[in-house]
Amino acid sequence: MKSGPLAGVTVVELGQNLAGPLAGVVLADLGAEVIKVEKPDGGDDARLWGPPFVDGDSVSFHANNRGKKSVTLDLKSAGDVQRLKDLVRDADILIQNLRPGIVDALGIGPEAMQAVNPRLIYCSIWSFGHTGPLKSAPAFDPLLQAFASMVTLTGRPDDPPTFAGTAINDITTGMWCVIGALAALKQREQTGKGCTVDASLFESAVALVQTSLNTYQVTGRVPQRHGAASATLAPYQIFDTADRPICIAAGNDRLFVKLAKAMGHPEWCEHELMSDGRKRAANRQFLVETMQPVLRTRSRQDWLGLIGEAGVPCAPVNDIAELSASEQLAAMGQLQTLPGSDLRVVGLPLNFDGVRPAPATGAPKLGAHNPEVLGS
Repeated sequence: MKSGPLAGVTVVELGQNLAGPLAGVVLADLGAEVIKVEKPDGGDDARLWGPPFVDGDSVSFHANNRGKKSVTLDLKSAGDVQRLKDLVRDADILIQNLRPGIVDALGIGPEAMQAVNPRLIYCSIWSFGHTGPLKSAPAFDPLLQAFASMVTLTGRPDDPPTFAGTAINDITTGMWCVIGALAALKQREQTGKGCTVDASLFESAVALVQTSLNTYQVTGRVPQRHGAASATLAPYQIFDTADRPICIAAGNDRLFVKLAKAMGHPEWCEHELMSDGRKRAANRQFLVETMQPVLRTRSRQDWLGLIGEAGVPCAPVNDIAELSASEQLAAMGQLQTLPGSDLRVVGLPLNFDGVRPAPATGAPKLGAHNPEVLGS
């Protein structure tokens, strides 16, 4: 039996691509037994999301399906639908992110499954949500970045609409799904009954732009882009140095005093346009034009030392290779080697008593657990 905080919890995952499998892999790393149900002809589409490929499957698939068991069921077959119901009978959580409308058409929606197991927590991950005019619309992460205005908030003012560099809506929706499932498990302890949990890429995207959306409700003004800078704090952005860029985040007056002294210009703190946070934010361009020539006189490493030693938050702007080689990443041990493989992938971003949950196994081959889970 697996160990971990969720040992003894059984999850059936009808997940593919990213959001559903990510929710499943979090639960698996936390100790749940996750049975991944895949279509017989190729399985999860993410198996082909490469290059690169390792042992026949994409790195993305390995990373987001470690620690799971794979079974194949043709859910267009009445016999296999019954086999799925047999699995659900003893499960605690079901996660599905199939195309909208599919589960109802196949007779495996929440009502059908909770009729089989009233204690089941049925988690659905939608594109645009479980209701509304776009309920049945399919979508991938970029569409939600566009629909929820993220692309108008990212980048410099004169840039075209710009996507974030990672699938942030898929990732956060998977996390929200897990939060909902765990809360429902706690609720079940009190009620004895399962419930339906709905999450969606749309709702996650709206949550991610909440500051801009909340501000708009008050001001009626559409937010403008500020490039690599905060919309409300200054200096709170990326600057050039003599060689490489640096990020400086002096988010209050106390930190700005320390920054000005570290940069050799304590008089900035008395300037009529820079003496407090509101003035600095209102006169951002002046602030940047004042600081930038000074920062260009020394290297990034010099400034990291001077500014960092003064207690002002700052960081190098790393590329992925530099992040991979960083001492901090090595010290935190967040890159974990999958059992039975040399492949290293990013582990869960949390620890219990100083120990990060480790994957119990690597990602499964398609249908590898049919005999164990489904029998003959």
